[in-house]
Amino acid sequence: MENKTIYISDFKSPFGELILGEFENQICICDWKYRKKRSKIDKRIKSILKASFKTEETDLLKKAKEQLTEYFEQKRQVFDLPILFAGSEFQRSVWEELVKIPFGKTDSYLGLAKKLGNEKAVRPVASANGANSISIIVPCHRIIGSDGELVGYAGGLLVKMKLLKLEGAVEDAQMSIF
Repeated sequence: MENKTIYISDFKSPFGELILGEFENQICICDWKYRKKRSKIDKRIKSILKASFKTEETDLLKKAKEQLTEYFEQKRQVFDLPILFAGSEFQRSVWEELVKIPFGKTDSYLGLAKKLGNEKAVRPVASANGANSISIIVPCHRIIGSDGELVGYAGGLLVKMKLLKLEGAVEDAQMSIF
């Protein structure tokens, strides 16, 4: 029986609405509220953590919102929040690599696969990247195609481009979504 709780709260960012979640004093969700796979990701997190959602503003969620606001105001480049990855061992390994990509830099699925020691794992790396439920804090938006083009993003390619521009990772002329 589920008796644990994931506290959730909405956050309106300048680029779209996010849902934030905390489980046992760790951030487990910072994700685009209206993404296509919202229900699938929520189901996975609830199942892994054996918990249910409860809308409630906690101190940690307030802190996360403050840090996200600082990020969007270009006053923060690194997040200082305890995070909990709710996924498979492989997914967690991909997400741990994503956190290592510095503000203002990008990498590719192939680059990530190589860092994990298996350059043939491009598709599984891409899939794990897409399953990331801690957007921005775990910067899956910093992954671009090997050819420099923008590739999928749960918040949409326009939001991805805005995030990369906010970080100074791309020039207007360099990046195209069409």
